[in-house]
Amino acid sequence: MSRNYKFHNPEGIYFVSTSVIDWLDVFTRIEYKEIIIESLKYCQSQKGMEIHAYCIMTNHIHLIFRSTSKSNPPQNILGDFKRFTSKKIVKTILDNPKESRKDLFIEQFKKAAKKSSNVNKYQFWRHDNMPIEIWSNSIIDGKINYIHNNPVVAGCVDCPCDYTYSSARNYAGMEGILDVVCL
Repeated sequence: MSRNYKFHNPEGIYFVSTSVIDWLDVFTRIEYKEIIIESLKYCQSQKGMEIHAYCIMTNHIHLIFRSTSKSNPPQNILGDFKRFTSKKIVKTILDNPKESRKDLFIEQFKKAAKKSSNVNKYQFWRHDNMPIEIWSNSIIDGKINYIHNNPVVAGCVDCPCDYTYSSARNYAGMEGILDVVCL
């Protein structure tokens, strides 16, 4: 991985994107999005994650966050989040009798795990997060606009604040499903 894509400043604010392997559209079902939301809430309350912006799309997530914990740097928070959600979502897929895509998903997760040296049974997330430290107002504004307009560009909604699984609602002065620190 390039040196440009690492968490260098433990106190920095970072833009990260993390994707499901093979860009599988797992998050078309609300129960899987809810696992992400609950996990992010846990990271906020227990791990020192301060979220500034987010969006959960069908096959990837965008976050702008920083660590407020001296003992828990941003790469550890993100790693813990990905490990937990990977296991929880795969288990939920396996246990979901209504999941019509179960066989496809599990086959792909197993295949990806076989190609990875640090995954045992199922690989859910891609390994590349590409964290980018953001430090200027213009870069922050650009990344927030990019995140919030993702559902519009994808054709999910006409207005960013109409998308439930995004911080655009928070930035529009509405109640969001996660607490965010607006920049």
